[in-house]
Order: sequence, then C-alpha cells, then structure tokens
Amino acid sequence: MEKLIFAKNNEKEIGFYTNMINRHGLIAGATGTGKTITLQVLAENFSRNGIPVFMADIKGDISGISMPGKENDKILERIRMLNIQNHKFESFPVVFWDLYGIKGHKIRTTISDMGPLLLSRLLNLNETQSGTLSLIFKIADDNRLLLLDFKDLKSMIQYVGDNLKEFITTYGNISQASIGVIQRALYTLEEQKADQFFGEPSLNIDDFIQTDNNGYGFINILSAEDLMQSPKIYSTFLLWFLSELFEKLPEVGDLEKPKIVFFFDEAHLLFNDIPKILLEKIEQVVRLIRSKGVGIYFVTQNPLDIPLTVLAQLGNRIQHALRAFTPKDQKNIKAVSETFRANPKIKTDDAIIELSIGEALISLLDQNGQPEIVERAFIYPPKSQIGPISDEERNKIIKNSILGKYYDKTIDRESAYEILQKYYEERKKEIEKNKNKEIYQYQDNDRRRNYKSDSTIKKVVKTGATSLARSASYTIGKKVGEAIIRGILGSILGK
Repeated sequence: MEKLIFAKNNEKEIGFYTNMINRHGLIAGATGTGKTITLQVLAENFSRNGIPVFMADIKGDISGISMPGKENDKILERIRMLNIQNHKFESFPVVFWDLYGIKGHKIRTTISDMGPLLLSRLLNLNETQSGTLSLIFKIADDNRLLLLDFKDLKSMIQYVGDNLKEFITTYGNISQASIGVIQRALYTLEEQKADQFFGEPSLNIDDFIQTDNNGYGFINILSAEDLMQSPKIYSTFLLWFLSELFEKLPEVGDLEKPKIVFFFDEAHLLFNDIPKILLEKIEQVVRLIRSKGVGIYFVTQNPLDIPLTVLAQLGNRIQHALRAFTPKDQKNIKAVSETFRANPKIKTDDAIIELSIGEALISLLDQNGQPEIVERAFIYPPKSQIGPISDEERNKIIKNSILGKYYDKTIDRESAYEILQKYYEERKKEIEKNKNKEIYQYQDNDRRRNYKSDSTIKKVVKTGATSLARSASYTIGKKVGEAIIRGILGSILGK
C-alpha cells in the first residue's frame, strides 16, 4: 500500500497509508505554530496522488498552492535539515469558490435542500421555533412548493401564517409568535448577506470530485476571509457541504484511497452552542461517511474543542505546539497527551509545549487501522507558493475554469414565491369581487334599500379566502409526484 510522506525525524519518514486517509483526522495547535503550512503540504500530497480536496481559506494565504514555490532561506534550511532529495517546486490544480461570488465561483444551495435542521441553526432558533420551521418545511414539501431562495421562504412563512387555522388541523400547533421570530431572524441574515447563498444553480457535488489531465486531484478552495465575519454562516455552510457529500455519494466500502478529503478549519465554530440533536447527527455522519470514500480532517487550536464522541473517530492526529500559561492550560495539555499512543522515547505532555514552528507530534493509523506510536517530527516544506497569489492571478484561474459558465449565472425559475403570488392575486380578486357584489336589493313597494351589515361583508371575504387557501393547497398538491424525502441532516434525497 502506497504511503504519502509529509514529515520526517532523525529516524524515519512519516506519512499516510492511502487506505487509511478516510479514517479521518485532527490537526491542532496554537496560532502561529504551523497548522496552515501543514494543511498546504497535506493538500499537495493528496492532490498529487489523485485525491481531490476541499478546504476553506480562512486568512487568504492558501491560494498560493496554485503557483509553484520559490527558494528562500527557511525552505532551504528545512530541506537540508531533513535531507530531502529532489524537492521540486510545482503548482497544483485549483478551483476557487466564494459564497459571495467575488473571489471564486459562486456557491449556492436551495432553502429546500438545506432543510429545517441546519436552517434553524443558522437562524439561531430555539426548540419551539425550530419545530415551527420544520412544520413550515413539511407543508412546503407535502405540497411540492420548492423553496429555492429567501423570497420563497418568506412567502411560504406568510402563507402559513395567513392560514394557520387550516394547517393546525392537519399538522398540529403552529406558533404565530414563532413565525414572527423566524421572520425577524431572516431579515437579520439578509443584513449579513446570507441570502446570497440561497438560489440556483445549486452546487453539484460531482464538480468537487475531479482530477486534471495529469491525474492530480483538484484542490477546491473556499474564500472565507469575509465569511468569517459571520461564524455561524461559515460553520453551517461547511456542515451543509458535509451533509451533501454524505447524502449524495454512494456507498463504496474500503477504497485504496478516498474520493475526496474535506478539511474543516476553525472546527470549534461548528460545536459552539450546538443543540444535542444536531450533535448526534454530526456524530452519525462522521461515523458513516468514511464508507462513502470521504476523509474529514478537523482543524482547530485545541483538540478539546472537539466533542469526545467525535474526537474518538479521528484516527490520524497531527498536534502542533500548545501554550501552557495557566493551570487550566497545563491540565488541557495533560489531557491532550493522553489521547496519543505512548512512545517510550517521548514525554508527550512536555513535547507539546516544546515543539517549534513546523514541528508536530504525529500519530497515524497503520495498514491495519491501529494507531502508531506518537512521533515527534518536522513537516516537509511545501512545493507550492507560500502565501497568497495576486488578484490578477486569481482572476485568471477563475476565468479559465469551465465551471464559471454554469455557476456564475443566476437562475430564477418558478418556485414557491411565484406560485404563492398567483394565489394572493387570485385571493385579492375574490375579495374585491365579494366587496363589490351588490348586497342590497330594492323593494318596489316602498323603494327601501335593505343593506347587509359590515359583519356580513367580513364573513363573505373570510369565507372566500379560506376556500381559496384550500383550493391553492389542493391545486399545488395535484402537481406532485412522490413525496420529498430528507436525509440525516435534512438534505433532500428524493426530488
């Protein structure tokens, strides 16, 4: 089985067995200890061996992987120290992505495809409000009302709110107060420009799993500098992307190498204030997704940022230096050291503090899936450029990508908003018709006019609206095929 070497110490070279890459991993360490370079070196290794990669560019300095590196004193020193032979600089195939469509191809998904569970997290809803949103999705799904973008969702919420009595009978209690909270939360997200993420064309996962003419896996880089100003949007997007991989890729069992490796940078953001139900589903996805040929690597400052139930599933560990400024820090370092398989030559808790920049404690899985003893080693220098490329270089790569023809043009087909607008137009006509209907009659014998009361008018209008609500639901329902089925994290499985 081929081994991908990325680090070395005085005794041996260290690397992944390709069939163990999809057993997931953890890359941890304090700021400035070399995590970003480690990410770059791992992405290079995976790409060179035909494994596509997804990674977020948090600080804007990963883009250099698209250009060959250049000699400098630090790189030459590392090459000499590790006695690296034939270190040739090279570039790697890259696709740039951006939720805002500025520094890469625009990434979108639909409201319907994200589902109520992840959207509730994005909207910061409590359990009751999340339940209301789930019912709104259920009504939309049952009636095949596609929720593609924000205007679709807002129209659907208004529609349900206007016809609460009709829906409560079928779907149970729907809170009017929760509807108001959801509407206000949507406006807040719009102010953060999160609405730009929803629409069509929706992302096709297959476009992330490509190789170039040389057999190198494409490195998909998400521009995340601006996105990090809204951490919940960032973490929810990555979780959605992970769920898409899980739901859309077929079962493949144990492969010689994974289909794609997914780096989840700033992973602690995913687990901040996470509802228990969502955490349980994430644990399930992490446990099962390896059989889909996907390797997940969480990147964070402290391993204890990751829940133990998830941490236990990360077989490959790369630990850069941690700092011990307080008794709590020292306790954490002790706990981290105990997660490694001990090496009698290394006092792990001391080594974690002593590690220099670019040095790490590494424990990977052997060919049989067992953790190897922890080794202290230096990460190889990257073969691509360290640091960002220029805007001109980035724009050239974006322009030359064939994906731009598909993703850079917005599509706005008929969906819930358009259908419900027709419903409201019909209802308005019905109301006007009832208002203008002659509700009085002349009596010839004394020419007196017998007017109906205002309350009767209101009753006629209300009856017309209710009838039309039923009619609209029935008409929409008549257009449907099979029901929409949702997966573990709420993505649509059947359309």
